[in-house]
Amino acid sequence: MAAEAWTPGPVLGIESSCDETAAAVYEPRWRELGLEHGVLSDCVASQVKLHAPHGGVVPELASRQHLRDVEPVVREALERAGLTLSELAGLAVTNGPGLVGALLVGVSFTKSLALATGKPFVGVHHLEGHVRSAFLEHDEPEEPYLALVVSGGHSSLYRIEREGFARRHRLLARTLDDAAGEAYDKVGKMMGLDYPAGPAIDRAARGFTGERVPFKPARIKVDGGRGVTHRAFSFSGIKTAVRHRLQQEGLAPLRPGENLSERADLLAILAGFQDTVVDMLVKPTLRIAREEGLRHLAVVGGVSANSRLRERLERDCARRELELIIPRPRWSTDNAAMIAAAGALHLAAGRRSGLDLVADPGLRLGEAA
Repeated sequence: MAAEAWTPGPVLGIESSCDETAAAVYEPRWRELGLEHGVLSDCVASQVKLHAPHGGVVPELASRQHLRDVEPVVREALERAGLTLSELAGLAVTNGPGLVGALLVGVSFTKSLALATGKPFVGVHHLEGHVRSAFLEHDEPEEPYLALVVSGGHSSLYRIEREGFARRHRLLARTLDDAAGEAYDKVGKMMGLDYPAGPAIDRAARGFTGERVPFKPARIKVDGGRGVTHRAFSFSGIKTAVRHRLQQEGLAPLRPGENLSERADLLAILAGFQDTVVDMLVKPTLRIAREEGLRHLAVVGGVSANSRLRERLERDCARRELELIIPRPRWSTDNAAMIAAAGALHLAAGRRSGLDLVADPGLRLGEAA
């Protein structure tokens, strides 16, 4: 079937996979088969304060808040871009993976806009959107490259190849249990830190100059325990190791109003925890890049904003002559500009979604290696 022609123009993206309702307008500016930066607006309604008292995202609360926020956020994105719905060339929405109720809000709202305006629309995989965030302000390599997607819900490694306007994603490694960002939040909760704990742990570890508690990186066994693989991630073990350390030392979590900077005992554990998580992300990623013969590495997702991870990647990639592409922290967390940009590629490649598009919390991206 021939690809359906599409006239490039502004694309409205909607993202509601977890705890942020986001809308953005992105205008593709074709340069051969690449994209130049064209974010006309980017609006986000965060739910952090809503979920903080619970120590994590409550799905039902998230869905209800998305219902309240989606229309005003979309309206604001259009106003900031100086456009009306009739001036859009297309729509894009995250349809998975994520919280099913949260996804359903964005998908349903986008389908209603498409039905009312007649605009073409397309569903976008959340992780594909994160990969696209690396190229909102950077050139995308012409040759195959590696992409590490690391966030609160995902820790995956993909080999990506360009095929015209389409992108082929081949899964090389993924977490077998907790994602890296999830481990940060769970460890933070053990120590009495507010949700989300990742930024607080990063700041605390960065300023700590004392001796750090060492933790062993995960050894992921295969073949019935006869071998070990580096083509997988696992962060459940280090989370458990931190809990055991706290219990062994009899360390109490922070009391309300207590300053973390005054708790050297907790800081030593947090700094050691972060060092080990970064090590477990960087070492296998660079090893796989070498094995795959790839010269470019994109690192995206909320955890890519972590200062320790960025420092380590910049140092180690430079040593190995591996070009590192990492977005500014603004684009690292969930946003709709990345969804609109990925959607523009799909529309240019002739892909369209119909009104039968569903919210798929377990949606897969690409094929396994």
